[in-house]
Amino acid sequence: MAARIRFDRNEFAGAFGDIGTDLPLIFGMILAAGLDAASVFIMFGLLQVATGLIYRLPMPVQPLKAMAVLVITEKMGGEVLRGAGLAIAVVMLALTLTGALTALARLIPLCAVRGIQFGLGLSLASLALRDYVRAEGIVGYAVAGLGFILMLGLHGNRRIPGGLLLILGGAAFALATRVDLGQLTAGAAPALPQVHAPKFEHIWSGFLLLALPQLPLSLSNSVIATKQTIADLFPERPVSIRKIGLTYSLMNLIVPWFGGVPVCHGCGGLAGHYSFGGRTGGSVIIYGSLYLVIGLVLSRSLEQVIGVFPEPVLGVVLLFEAVTLLLFLRDQAGDKRALTIALFTALIAFTLPQGYVVGLVAGSAMWYMARRGLILRGAREKSIDDSRSSERSCVAERAEEERSP
Repeated sequence: MAARIRFDRNEFAGAFGDIGTDLPLIFGMILAAGLDAASVFIMFGLLQVATGLIYRLPMPVQPLKAMAVLVITEKMGGEVLRGAGLAIAVVMLALTLTGALTALARLIPLCAVRGIQFGLGLSLASLALRDYVRAEGIVGYAVAGLGFILMLGLHGNRRIPGGLLLILGGAAFALATRVDLGQLTAGAAPALPQVHAPKFEHIWSGFLLLALPQLPLSLSNSVIATKQTIADLFPERPVSIRKIGLTYSLMNLIVPWFGGVPVCHGCGGLAGHYSFGGRTGGSVIIYGSLYLVIGLVLSRSLEQVIGVFPEPVLGVVLLFEAVTLLLFLRDQAGDKRALTIALFTALIAFTLPQGYVVGLVAGSAMWYMARRGLILRGAREKSIDDSRSSERSCVAERAEEERSP
C-alpha cells in the first residue's frame, strides 16, 4: 500500500532541507548561462511536485552538480546546457531500459569517481577565489569575509542552513543598495516557461562537454547512493535502480524543451529533507510549490535581483560547495593505491582539456591494472610460500626418517 502524503509541520520543516544547496547552483547557472529565471524556477518546481507524488518519499530533485559547476566555471551558454540535459537523458534511458545501468555502475571504481569529484571541487574553488570573491574589491572582500564567518558558524546546523541565510543576505544587500523597489514591484507579473528546440550541434557539444563528466557522478551519487539512502532511511519502502534511472531520464527528456536546468535525484537532498523532519512526499511538494510561485509570479522581479546579486556572496557559497566535493576523498585515505589513483584522476580532470572524461578513463584503467598486478603478485607470493612450505616438509620428513630405528 502506498504511503500517505502528509502536509504537517514536520513536512513543512523538511521542505527547507536542501534549499541552501540548490539555490546557489541555480543562481550561478542563471547568471553564467543567461537562463530565463521563470523557466528555470517553474520547471524545477514542477519536477519537485511530480517526484513527491511518484515516490511519496522526501526525495527531491537537484541540479546536476557536475554540469552546474562546469557551466559556472566555463561560462557555457544555455543552448549547450539544454543540449547536455537531453543528451544525458537519452544515455541514461538507454542504460536503464537495457539493464546496463547497474552493470556499468559496478565497473567504475570508487577511487576514479572520488577523483572526478575532487577535480570538480578544485575547479569550483578556483573560480570562487579567482572571479567571485574579489569581484568588487575591498567591499567584496569584506562581504565575502562576513559570509565566510556566517557559513562557518552555522556549519552542520540542520535547523538554520547557512547557505540559505547567505543567499537571503545577499538578496537583501542587493535590494537595499542596487535595486529600485518601484521597478521591482512593477516587474512582478505572471510568467510561463519559454519553449526551446535543442539543435543537434548543441546536443552533441553538451554530450561531450557536460554529459560525459556528469555520467560517472550520476551513476554513483544520483542512482546508487540514492537507492542505498532510501534503503537505510525507509527499509520498508524499497526503490529499484531501474525506477530511479527512469525518472532521472524522463525528467531530463522534458526540461530542455521548456528552459529548465538538467536535474537528478540526490542522496544528500533526501538526507537533508529527512533530517529536517520530512517523511513523505509532502515536504518535496511544498518545496516545489515555493519554486512554482516564484517562477509564475515573481521571477521577472527576481531576475533584477539576480542580475545585481553580489558576486562575493555567491563566491563564498560556491567555495563551500567545493569543500563538500573535496571532502568526499576522505574515504580513500586508508588505501594508498586508491588515494594515489584518485589524486591522479583529479589532477587530470582539473588541468587537461576534456579532463573529466580523460581522468575517468585513466583512473579506471589504473585501478584495474593495479588490481591485476596485485592478483599476480599475490599468486607469485602464494607460489613461493607453497614451495618453501613443501621444502620445509621434505626436510622434516628426512629428519624424521633419520631418527627412526
